[in-house]
Amino acid sequence: MGKLYLVPTPIGNLKDMTYRAVEVLLQADLILAEDTRTSGKLMKHYEITAPMQSHHMHNEHSTLDSIISQLKQGKQIALISDAGTPAISDPGYLLVREAIANQIETECLPGATAFVPALVQSGLPNDRFIFEGFLPPKKGRQTRLEQLSQETRTIILYESPHKVVKTLGQCIPFFGADRQVSFSRELSKLHEETFRGTMQEVKEHLEKKPLKGEFVVCIAGKSKK
Repeated sequence: MGKLYLVPTPIGNLKDMTYRAVEVLLQADLILAEDTRTSGKLMKHYEITAPMQSHHMHNEHSTLDSIISQLKQGKQIALISDAGTPAISDPGYLLVREAIANQIETECLPGATAFVPALVQSGLPNDRFIFEGFLPPKKGRQTRLEQLSQETRTIILYESPHKVVKTLGQCIPFFGADRQVSFSRELSKLHEETFRGTMQEVKEHLEKKPLKGEFVVCIAGKSKK
């Protein structure tokens, strides 16, 4: 049997790659990449020459049997996403589940993921939190916001730059304009920014500027008082 490695990659700064992550990728027989063009820059930077194959949300079902077959033949396969830890709001879960079902060894290396630094520097309680990733795009979105508005733990969301202001506007009727939030973008990059305040203050701030980079949104939990 081979082995499946889940290898975190930098969320922005290439220096955040760990020594062990580079070592695993150097020794891999095959690297499964969410976008081979994006990952190609990382591979070139660290002089990693292992063959790459696309593995993303649109083909992960159709390629599953082939990957499992290669693992059974003894190949060492590494899964990476465009940024951060595989399977965290990215492909990976299906492959890990199938590998376990076939008694194939899996190992996830520790490393970069966007929501941890965003949470730690938010100033909101981080002893207990709930990670929601991306909200439902349409169906069930308002129902989920209503449920989350009653959550007492800090809530973590991901959002794209072209939807973030709209999402804030949708949150305010459920959470209230005075609920504390923290928005982080471009984490580990040159233009990293974290902005904290009430939902209304943050919305007004974001409306005034061009927005780039995926956002990590941390929302204070509902007060227990």
